[in-house]
Amino acid sequence: MDRLKDLRMLGQPLRRSAPMEQLLLCLALFSMPSYAMLCPKRCTCQNLLPSYTVLCAKTGLLFVPPNIDRQTAELRLMDNFITTLRHQDFANMSSLIHLTLSRNTISQIRPYAFADLQDLHALHLDANRLTVLDDTHLQGLVNLRHLILSNNQLHSISDGAFQDFLETLEDLDLSYNNLVDVPWDTIAMLASVNTLSLDHNLIEFVPEGIFSNLHKLARLDMTSNKLKKFPPDPLFLRIPVYAKMKGSPLTALVLSFGGNPLHCNCELVWLRRLTREDDLETCASPQDLAGKYFWTIREEEFVCEPPMITRHTSKMFVMEGQEVSLRCRSVGDPEPTVHWVSPDGKLIGNTSRTICYENGSLEILTATVKDSGVFTCIASNAAGEATAPVELVVNPSPHYDPKLEPEPGPSDMPTSIKSNSSGSGGQARADQRVSVSEITSSSAMIRWPPQSQIPGVRMYQIQYNSSTDNILIYRMIPASHKLFLLSDLASSRDYELCVLAVYDDGITALTATRLVGCVSFSTEREFRHCRSIHDQFLGGTMIIIIGGIIVASVLVFIFILLMKYKLHSQHYKQKAARVSNVCSQTNGGQQGAPSGPPPRSSSGSSSKPSVPLGSDRQEGSHGLEGGYGALKGTTVVDLNPEYGKSFKEDDSISQ
Repeated sequence: MDRLKDLRMLGQPLRRSAPMEQLLLCLALFSMPSYAMLCPKRCTCQNLLPSYTVLCAKTGLLFVPPNIDRQTAELRLMDNFITTLRHQDFANMSSLIHLTLSRNTISQIRPYAFADLQDLHALHLDANRLTVLDDTHLQGLVNLRHLILSNNQLHSISDGAFQDFLETLEDLDLSYNNLVDVPWDTIAMLASVNTLSLDHNLIEFVPEGIFSNLHKLARLDMTSNKLKKFPPDPLFLRIPVYAKMKGSPLTALVLSFGGNPLHCNCELVWLRRLTREDDLETCASPQDLAGKYFWTIREEEFVCEPPMITRHTSKMFVMEGQEVSLRCRSVGDPEPTVHWVSPDGKLIGNTSRTICYENGSLEILTATVKDSGVFTCIASNAAGEATAPVELVVNPSPHYDPKLEPEPGPSDMPTSIKSNSSGSGGQARADQRVSVSEITSSSAMIRWPPQSQIPGVRMYQIQYNSSTDNILIYRMIPASHKLFLLSDLASSRDYELCVLAVYDDGITALTATRLVGCVSFSTEREFRHCRSIHDQFLGGTMIIIIGGIIVASVLVFIFILLMKYKLHSQHYKQKAARVSNVCSQTNGGQQGAPSGPPPRSSSGSSSKPSVPLGSDRQEGSHGLEGGYGALKGTTVVDLNPEYGKSFKEDDSISQ
């Protein structure tokens, strides 16, 4: 019995402790979800196991909320005002798979901002204000598959910007930016890319064969760029190419290239032969095909013009040790590539002693007697090639010591380097010697460095000519000057200019020249000067005023003539009325005698009120000729005594 009591006593504490453990377990279970559901202010959180989503769209955020749970799998921060992305914004968020930052004002990404997002699959940064992407901005995204960077202001992307996800990226969208050039070598290594959008940029050139290793590429959009040609690629020949996704096979490539200023020559025949639908691509050149739909032009109309050498150096004499510049200009469609071949038949390229420029010029920095001979300029394009000989004569110099010059290496005249690829080193060297600035339609400022290595410089000589003539113009500049304003140039022309130093040769006491450098430039287009609106308005106003004065003068003159005519006509009417007031009384005379003004005496007196009869008779004897008729035995009475006076005054007025 005692043992049973002891067992009951031991069992009571066990039974009491069980409810306590259950209570603690329940509290722990309830506390865990409550901790996970903590959300940033004004955001929405969804805990849909196994993922956790934070939605902060259109909440007016100025920065990434700092209290976001580090276990978040999907984070949406679009339609806000975030400007900068920092490393602490996404630190330790290793579970984040989808990050959306679209339609913000992001202009700066701090280095290594996404370094902790190793599992991120999709990054949306479209509709922001990014301008540059360097190697540190996207570093750490080793599993990225979708990168959307459209509708930004990107103008530069470094070669290592996509280095961490070259093998995983499937979708790259760089559309609607300001890209002139893209890292083509990097894009060529995107082995898993399926969609590549480069539309609505400023791209002018696509390297040949850049897509040959993109075997999974299904859609390539190059719409609305500045491409004049599209080089053939082995990828386009292996699989069928279509214009639209609709109706195309899964194994086909959808290629879009509308909205480009295509130059429709023989280089685009391969594109014309592809399987396409009726798109609206048009040709911008040549002139006879401009504006025509690309797919309506027959294949035989895609033609090229073989090159033709228009100008080249004929023969040149130089002294040993001097610099030599040989020129060769050519035209053709497409633009020819110029190569130079040495007198011993080797193809010349950029070496320590020779520089070949894209404009066809060849510069030999130090001429030797072995360089004498006939150089050959070869211009070639898809339609053929043209050649021109250029003879160089290098005269030996008695004071030239070849030991002071570096010995030319075996690669100075290589046989496998393209001469048209001038390279950055050669161009930079020319730019350091002679530079052109402040170019207008008729002038340019020429600058060159001081030539301290040349002793006894007397003056500088500038030689230049334009692209439309072969006339070489010389300008002599004092030795103290290091710049010169070149004026009287023609607008919209290409110029080639060289600066030479003229110095005294201390050994031979002769004047020698040494090339300082050459440069090519183009003058701007000249626009006609428009007269100011004020001058035009003033001139028109003066013309109107002068014309108005002339018209007014003519009208006044006509008005005066009309008034004089009216006064003159009224005078004769008054005169006729006054004459009708004269009445005559006859004593047996003819009643039908015509009435008229009384005859005036020879003395011209008209103040007498009556005329005597005797005088009437005398007057009547020869007054018949005056038109008054026979007045014999007639007494004339003047009823208007003032008539004589007014009549005389009227006569004077009428005169």
